[in-house]
Amino acid sequence: MTPSDRSDARTRREPPPFRTAEVGAVEPLTPRMVRVVLAGRELEGLTVDLPAASVRLLIPSPGTDALVIPEWNGNEFLLPDGERPIIRTFTPRRVDSGAGRVELHIVVHDGGAVSAWAATAEPGARAAISGPGRGYEIEGDAAAYLLAGDETAIPAVCQLLEVIPSGTPVQVLLEVAEPEGRFPLPGHPNATVQWCDLPAGAAPGDALVAAVSGAELPEAVRVWAAGEAAAVQRMRRHLFEERGLPRSQVTARGYWKQGR
Repeated sequence: MTPSDRSDARTRREPPPFRTAEVGAVEPLTPRMVRVVLAGRELEGLTVDLPAASVRLLIPSPGTDALVIPEWNGNEFLLPDGERPIIRTFTPRRVDSGAGRVELHIVVHDGGAVSAWAATAEPGARAAISGPGRGYEIEGDAAAYLLAGDETAIPAVCQLLEVIPSGTPVQVLLEVAEPEGRFPLPGHPNATVQWCDLPAGAAPGDALVAAVSGAELPEAVRVWAAGEAAAVQRMRRHLFEERGLPRSQVTARGYWKQGR
């Protein structure tokens, strides 16, 4: 393989362009989650058709309020000085295409660049949105659903509960690092919800993996799971190798990686 071949192999499809916006409102939802509403004319026309879809959030680099739109180099976004911008992926809880508004629910935690930004952002602060990314197609004739995730998956789980048919049984397993991370979920007449408190000193996902391992799964269940990447891999192995679920019945996404 020549150098040019290797370069071509690394080329990825360019994501949708960034749409600039301003913070319209910031509101704490729980001690561990904050709602950030972004608004702007460039957000008009942004549509998200499927639940559990994603958008990229771009915020200013540390130490500055100036928002610089990065360029796509075929593999990643880079700023003009060659540095990587601060970009994180979120499930937009609500999108109002006509009004040009996007609502994000952001987990507050130590060491997170966007978490720190969300905790201090004031109306008028600049940001940008790119998207949407892939969502999740609900199968109306599925026998049952299992929704499993950590705190970062709560917005997506909320959306899924809003669109899964009311007659379909749903198991919801959600891990929280602290009890105050529990969040009111949309009502679903056939849903059971289990909050899994992460024990002190345990690795992220330990409580969730244990809950999934102990769950009763109907033969034709559809599983949607998201959270810390290593924990999601553990759930995938359990569901495929120990439970024998077909891969077509499982959607598992690593939303974040411990230490990054």
